[in-house]
Amino acid sequence: MRVHVVSDVHGNADALARAGDGADALICLGDLVLFLDYADHSRGIFPDLFGVANADRLVELRTARRFDEARDFGRALWAGLAVDRATAIETAVRHQYAELFAAFPTPTYATYGNVDIPALWPEYARPGTTVLDGQRVELGGLVFGFVGGGLRTPMRTPYEISDEEYAAKVEALGEVDVLCSHIPPDVPDLTYDTVARRFERGSRALLDAVRRTRPRYALFGHVHQPLARRMRIGATECVNVGHFAATGRPFALEW
Repeated sequence: MRVHVVSDVHGNADALARAGDGADALICLGDLVLFLDYADHSRGIFPDLFGVANADRLVELRTARRFDEARDFGRALWAGLAVDRATAIETAVRHQYAELFAAFPTPTYATYGNVDIPALWPEYARPGTTVLDGQRVELGGLVFGFVGGGLRTPMRTPYEISDEEYAAKVEALGEVDVLCSHIPPDVPDLTYDTVARRFERGSRALLDAVRRTRPRYALFGHVHQPLARRMRIGATECVNVGHFAATGRPFALEW
């Protein structure tokens, strides 16, 4: 059995259409939407609406962790639009979802990232795409558990939830062979982004589950340039499956 795993797709529909080649199934760990590409400020919803110069400024403020200033700057730009912010974002996200969900091979098993909008997924998930969050599925004799979304941060991305709600989803999985999540367990080497030069939020509940239930693998994304892409925690191989938007390459799991 061979499964390909991707995360942080961020609009890369062309590579996504090839991600399942040679595999029995594709797993996607979220972040389909591209709001703003920090490597290329001309790509994403924000520069499409406000231009590259304003995208440059927003990235500058966020990178400097001046989040309040970044929010004030963005708020002023959104106020100048002819349509309200929610309508503009939903229209752009719908366009991206139509393209990205059409690129998923059959079968695909997917969960949400922190920049995704779960309420829209039922409209775009076609037969052959199974969406899981706090749920399990058996593939080739192994049990895969899925936990979507992220934890609350000053960035205030669309699908951030409380630590308690996140922990409840982890607990609902019970013992699994492969623990699949968008964010990593809360381990410094796995949560530190070497380019952004900051710690992203990892989950203590995921770390506790790894130590308690000892899955074969814990697979995740979210941190685009981690200090460590993989490490062992007890019996569990923890793997950041990679920033798919940049690499276009899935992680392959065979058994």
